[in-house]
Amino acid sequence: MATDGFTTCLWFEDQAEEAAHHYVSIFKNSRIGRLARYGEGALRPAGSVMTVEFTANGQKFVALNGGPQFKFNEAVSFQIFCADQQEVDHYWARLTEGGGEPGPCGWLKDKYGVSWQVVPEGLVELVTDPDPEKAARATRAMMSMGKLDIAAVREAHAGE
Repeated sequence: MATDGFTTCLWFEDQAEEAAHHYVSIFKNSRIGRLARYGEGALRPAGSVMTVEFTANGQKFVALNGGPQFKFNEAVSFQIFCADQQEVDHYWARLTEGGGEPGPCGWLKDKYGVSWQVVPEGLVELVTDPDPEKAARATRAMMSMGKLDIAAVREAHAGE
């Protein structure tokens, strides 16, 4: 792995390899990289997966099997900026499948507890419109949704 740039490390109890393969199956421009195993005398069983390097949508990650000490929470989330409603629908479905939890305003937790924000193109512009009434209507519409429906937010923004 290169010594420059950033890599996000995701701490799992024991699902690092499964999670890496799951994320690579969802995102384009993704691949599994190097896999490292625990050796004798480590805190986890010898031969079990310690880390899996992977790339998801061009972003570098390391999935670590570190044990049950730490859990994911909403303090950190990954934003997925989508070109259209079809992409929103795709990512929402894939990331909530198998035990994920839908949340409010485009947020969700996947089956591993990782938080994601699935954001359609144009949403930020609608909720930050210089016209405060339009922005407020768009924001109220967004706040009432789980999975975001950009057409409905646009309609609210327009006052329809």
